Amino acid sequence: MTAPNPLAARAGAAERAVESRHLRRVWGVPGTVLGAVGWPLDWSGRLHVRFSYWWQAHLLDCVLDAQLRSPREARVALVRGLVRGIRVRNLVGWTNDYYDDVAWLGLALLRAEREVGIARPKAVAAVADRLRAGWTDHAGGGIWWKRDDDFKNVPANGPAAIFFARLGEEDDRGRARSTVDWIEGCLVDEETGLLWDGLHVHPDGSIREIEKNVYTYCQGVVLGACVELGSDRDQDVRYRDTAARIVNAVDEHLATDGVLRGHGGGDGGLFSGILTRYLAQAALRLDRPEAARAADLVFSSADAVWANRTSVDGGPLFGPEWTKPAVRPSGRAPERDLSVQLGGWMALEAAALLERNGITPSRS
Repeated sequence: MTAPNPLAARAGAAERAVESRHLRRVWGVPGTVLGAVGWPLDWSGRLHVRFSYWWQAHLLDCVLDAQLRSPREARVALVRGLVRGIRVRNLVGWTNDYYDDVAWLGLALLRAEREVGIARPKAVAAVADRLRAGWTDHAGGGIWWKRDDDFKNVPANGPAAIFFARLGEEDDRGRARSTVDWIEGCLVDEETGLLWDGLHVHPDGSIREIEKNVYTYCQGVVLGACVELGSDRDQDVRYRDTAARIVNAVDEHLATDGVLRGHGGGDGGLFSGILTRYLAQAALRLDRPEAARAADLVFSSADAVWANRTSVDGGPLFGPEWTKPAVRPSGRAPERDLSVQLGGWMALEAAALLERNGITPSRS
């Protein structure tokens, strides 16, 4: 038997660790599974009292990454169980009031159908309808962060743009272009080339305030949308140019020695993992010199994730800041969060994806 490639072996170790520590059936319902949001487990974790809908969408994405890395029938069954678990635990259908959550689930469901043949067309249609309805002309366009709110942000619009682009119909790809164009028109820091978080809107549609926080998450989702749209050879080159700009800006402003910065625990534990996912896509699909730079960011970040792991029950445990050693969870340490572990796992899967496509680091 041929030994797995080193980066694939690391990703496999991360997968087994998350599976052993976090995966649990939903309320005893057969054929369901979800990721408990914290470890060590307590009674609320075992009962999935806290759901974290969008974390589960990323768990599903990670399992699909693992299936592409090393196909197994058991993993297909796990994908089916996660999809069912999300629906059961969500209680009221496939969607919720947060457009970013809904977009992430839509992306994972599209992948489940296309990559392992588990189709949920009614769920995808429900997601698409919800996202289409979220667009308004307030602040010139864009999708709301959540229903009945005054905030429009990149974390909702970026994954929605990726989703629309992947649906493939020209009307939806047009929506994806309009969404990216709206972000580029309203939320770019011209000095750095990075994307700001979002903006608040007055009832009359005028912009009240721009939130100028900078997160790795925002860079990742716009990068991902531009990579999807840049694959249209009959389009102009602006989306590929934007993708290249984002890669350069991330390398210059959001990385230390090529390692992406962290954003703590909770939802922030996913942010840099999301960016590695779309940096890997840029490395594979961007016809620009920045493709090598994107790959280097993935490799350096994944190496740091692995180098700074600690070992606990079930395998490696990752920290929220990849340049610092992880610690065994105590109290509310961010290492206990499923999000932080998924972020590290995403980075390792992104590096393994590049490895099996023959891409190697261009800088030491």
